[in-house]
Amino acid sequence: MDISPFHAGEMKAQALAGGGSRGAGIRDFMPDQHRIFFGHLPYLFLGLLDATGWPMATMLTGEPGFVTSPDARSLRIDARPDAGDPAAGLIGDAAAVGLLGLDLATRRRNRANGVIASSDPAGMTVDIRQSFGNCPQYIQLRELRPVAPAPGPAQRLTGLGGVARDMIAGADTLFVASSSGRDIDAGGGVDISHRGGRPGFVHIDGERLTIPDFSGNRYFNTLGNLLVEPRAGLLFVDFERGDVLQLQGRTEIVWSGADIARIAGAERLWHFHITDGWFRPMALPLRWSFGGFAPTTERTGTWT
Repeated sequence: MDISPFHAGEMKAQALAGGGSRGAGIRDFMPDQHRIFFGHLPYLFLGLLDATGWPMATMLTGEPGFVTSPDARSLRIDARPDAGDPAAGLIGDAAAVGLLGLDLATRRRNRANGVIASSDPAGMTVDIRQSFGNCPQYIQLRELRPVAPAPGPAQRLTGLGGVARDMIAGADTLFVASSSGRDIDAGGGVDISHRGGRPGFVHIDGERLTIPDFSGNRYFNTLGNLLVEPRAGLLFVDFERGDVLQLQGRTEIVWSGADIARIAGAERLWHFHITDGWFRPMALPLRWSFGGFAPTTERTGTWT
C-alpha cells in the first residue's frame, strides 16, 4: 500500500503501547492463498454497524464454497444473518464490514475489511479495502461436525442472566467487532477480531466484563478503533451446543496499573460495559469438539 495502513487511533494505540508494526503484511487486495482459504470455510465471522453506528458481531455459516473470491479485491458471500440474528437488518449497499476467516482445526486465520458493494436476498459482495493474515496465537484447536439445524427462539437480554454469565465464564474464545467511526478513510473501517485465553479469561463484575490484552501482532486494530470509537460488539460461541451470545457495550482501555498483573500474560486490559444483548440457543448448524489449547494460551494465567 502506498500510504500507511493505520488510521490515527491505531497509531496512537501503538504509541501508548510503546511501539507498533509498520503493517507490511496489510494489503489493499487479497493474495491468492487468502482467496482460496476463504473458499474452503463453512463459517465466517462478520463485524457490522447498526443504525446508530454501534458495532455488532455475528457469524454466518454455509457449505464450503459459500464464500468465493471473483477477483483479488472482492468476496462474494452467499449467506445472510437469519431472522433471529440482531445483525439481520444490517446488510446493505455501501455498509462497512469487517471479515474474519478462521479455521479452528488448523488455527489459521485471515482478516479483511471493506464495504458491501452490493447485496441481494442470497447474500452480498464485499469490496475489500484491507486484507492481512494473523498468527495462530491463542486459537484453541477444535474439530468441526455439521448437525441438523434446530435453533431455539432468540432472547433479548435485559441483563447478564445466568445462562449468559455461565457461557462467558466458561469461554476460552470471543470475537470483538469495532469501528473507526462512520467516516471510513484509507486506514479505517469496521474490524472483527479473535481473542483467546484459558476458560474464564474474561472477568465478570456485574454488567462489566474485563478482557486481558495479550501479546499480539502489534497492529492494535481493535484497541486503535476503541480509542476513536469506544462502542463495540462481542460474540461468544458455545462450540459444543451451537449457542450464540451477542453483546453491545462501551469500552475503556487500561494501559497501566496494578490490575494488569492480576492475570499472567496481560500487557493491558479493556473493560466492556454491557448495554444490550441477545442469546440465541442452538443457532448454529455446527458443533466442535475441543482438541487442545494453543501453546500461547497455556502460557497465560487466570484471574487472581
